[in-house]
Amino acid sequence: MEVIRFSIRENKMAGKSKLENKKSKIKILKLRTFAPWTFAPYALLALFVCALLFTGCTETTESDTIRTTRKTRITSPTGQERKKELLRAIERRFENPDAHFELGQMYQAEGLLVAAEYHYNIALQFDPVHRDSQAAMVKMMAESGDTEKARLQADEYMRQVSTSSTGSRKLAMAFQKQGLDEYVLACYQQAIRIEPNSAENYKQIGYYYLSKDDKVRARDFLSRSFEIQPNQADVALTLGQLGVEIKIPQKVETNLQIPEESVE
Repeated sequence: MEVIRFSIRENKMAGKSKLENKKSKIKILKLRTFAPWTFAPYALLALFVCALLFTGCTETTESDTIRTTRKTRITSPTGQERKKELLRAIERRFENPDAHFELGQMYQAEGLLVAAEYHYNIALQFDPVHRDSQAAMVKMMAESGDTEKARLQADEYMRQVSTSSTGSRKLAMAFQKQGLDEYVLACYQQAIRIEPNSAENYKQIGYYYLSKDDKVRARDFLSRSFEIQPNQADVALTLGQLGVEIKIPQKVETNLQIPEESVE
């Protein structure tokens, strides 16, 4: 009898554990089924908080949208301060070509080409040979897509200095600042044609090629400049860095004493 009672008790306990296992599985199934809906409000709240953190709580106005979508370069706070300084300088003395040129450069960088052209024209009115404004005007025309007009304007500026080696060289340097390589070389070639024995012409075109990492041409032009004018310390140093052996010419000693004349 005891053996029978023990087996009956064991069977009851086994049945009870099976029932508990079934109930736990049902609970897990319910939890898995309803978990997304249970936590959905919390997930939405978390997404809302993240959106606030990334976008901020200020309302986006129409002007903000226009400024954001417009394809222009963003002016730094330092640039804005400089712009204010230039405007004040122009208010004090309107006939200031350098201030108009620099302000035009800032407007051009922001994509405001009409304002940039206005200030370049004002600069050229007060200084018709303001080479930086001339080069900037050509660059602005090229950037606006009117390459033919830019070419004609560059040719006109080059014609104005067609008899001046110094003017051609300065115009070349202005074009170089604007990254207009085609016109840079044309101006330097014009300067060399006008004054083929100018050490400064060969020096500047040599440094231009060096800025383009064309060391072969740079060495050739700088060597020619040094041959014409050997007392150029900066050119000698650059040639030495390019591997050219520099021979410094010896100073010729001159006898400044007046020889005594023989008296007969």
